[in-house]
Amino acid sequence: MAASSKPTDESSHPSGPLACDPLPNYQDFFYDDNLMSRRYALVGVACSIIFSCSCIVAGIVILANHGVLGVAAANPESVSPKIFNLKEIVTLKEILALTLNFIVTLCTESIGSVHGTALRSVLASESRLCFNTNLRLLTAARGWYNPNGTLLNCISAVFLIISYNSASLIVSVDLQMRPDSDEEGIAVAGLPLLFLGVALLLQVMIALSGMRVVKILTWSSSPFDLTAALIHHMQLTPATYRCMRCVSDLDTDGGPAKPSEIQPSAWHAHPSVRKVVISLWVIVAACAVWAALVRYTWSKDICKGFMHLNVVTTQMWSLLPDGLSIFVKYSTNPDKSIGAWMLFFISITVVQGPLTLGLHCSELIVNVIRDERQWRCATGKKGLRMVMNPVKRIFTHPICLVLFAAKPFLHWMFGLSFIIYHPASEGILLYPEVVMFTVQIWNLCIALFIYACFFTFVALRRPRGPQPAAYGHIQTLANLVDEWSPVMWWGHKVDGIPYCHAGRVLLCSRFYCFDTYKGTSDHPLPDVKMDCVYAGSGTGYTFKGNFMVSL
Repeated sequence: MAASSKPTDESSHPSGPLACDPLPNYQDFFYDDNLMSRRYALVGVACSIIFSCSCIVAGIVILANHGVLGVAAANPESVSPKIFNLKEIVTLKEILALTLNFIVTLCTESIGSVHGTALRSVLASESRLCFNTNLRLLTAARGWYNPNGTLLNCISAVFLIISYNSASLIVSVDLQMRPDSDEEGIAVAGLPLLFLGVALLLQVMIALSGMRVVKILTWSSSPFDLTAALIHHMQLTPATYRCMRCVSDLDTDGGPAKPSEIQPSAWHAHPSVRKVVISLWVIVAACAVWAALVRYTWSKDICKGFMHLNVVTTQMWSLLPDGLSIFVKYSTNPDKSIGAWMLFFISITVVQGPLTLGLHCSELIVNVIRDERQWRCATGKKGLRMVMNPVKRIFTHPICLVLFAAKPFLHWMFGLSFIIYHPASEGILLYPEVVMFTVQIWNLCIALFIYACFFTFVALRRPRGPQPAAYGHIQTLANLVDEWSPVMWWGHKVDGIPYCHAGRVLLCSRFYCFDTYKGTSDHPLPDVKMDCVYAGSGTGYTFKGNFMVSL
């Protein structure tokens, strides 16, 4: 839906030398409130509520029937006549765990969409919104008890970690011990299932409460809809003489400039991008140190008979742990199973926290690059389209797909490396053991290294061409775009002395102003001239309502 602000009736203002007719379309900014995105987000949240409530109900039923450490057994042999051995059972368990991690990713992304949209609007209302994309759980609104404030952001971060942690602990191996033979099957643990449901449901409640306490300007994730909405609601004012200034020029004195053949990277343009990239490499280094410590502990205590007595060989290198895996195991007293299980669960949550938050912060790089690629479509043949299908915008972007696939996969790989081994027998979880597998930790480290290399390359890559880079920076886009329409092109507008123009030109007489050249055009424009100096739309006047005031 397009929105436009109506100029006030000029009869309500005194006439005279300062009176000026409203500029045609000067305040007619096209933007889409994108109710389709709102519907998609709320449908995703509704599905998250259904899934979380189902987990809570199923967890409560299992706990009521089998006790605090109870499980619901599901023997695969009852479904298929094929005889499953232990290796196949473990493989099936991990496939189910990966599927649960994927479902958790879908739920948390839907919840995060609502939470992030509310955060953008509240930051805009506080005049603190600089970029279209922010670190959602690490950027807080004012007010300690604000749904988008520091306290609830921290709580949301903890619940996000618990969601992925619980998903890896729900499915366990069921050891059915009989006098004649032992059988293996799959069991669903009630306690982690309950934790997962509660964690997701509380994240939903926080996101919905944040949505209710602020007026959402637009549900669109596009920086152009957001910028146009802020200009329309007079929360943002475009600056003059900056039609060739990119986001990294904000701290310099504004003014005419020649086009640049290459633009700054996201690393140099967005300060938070540097923090995210550095944090990813810190996680990689920490994972390597963790693997080395586990290997050292195994080597140190091997003579005591407490650890597995294999040596590292290439035959032992596998994705899933097996009988040849080198591991360090910490057991507990069977009489204190529930207390030990909770202690181990908290320990794994703390260790997994940096990985979950690092992957969460990677969203910043993905969204910043996506915003910049959308902006650079303005020099293409098809132009920049303001209205886009929100689902198509995500799933047609390769970087978005990489992040969407990496989140469940890397969390699943962590679950292979550091697990609470809790086999079940006769419907009850046996006493838990914390097991850390050296090879699987190195697998995780290698995957994180590739992941960090990819995002480092993306963050350091510098766009080519004279079009100023914005990376979703709101003020920069307001300076570069001077005519809002469903499809826009950016380029050379008019020759001038001493400056050329890549935006609107205003010619003012004593009493009236005329818009002689449209801004960012609704039709393709010629390329900018590399040897010209561009100043943009500036006449020495600023407009407030129907008044023109000399600067």
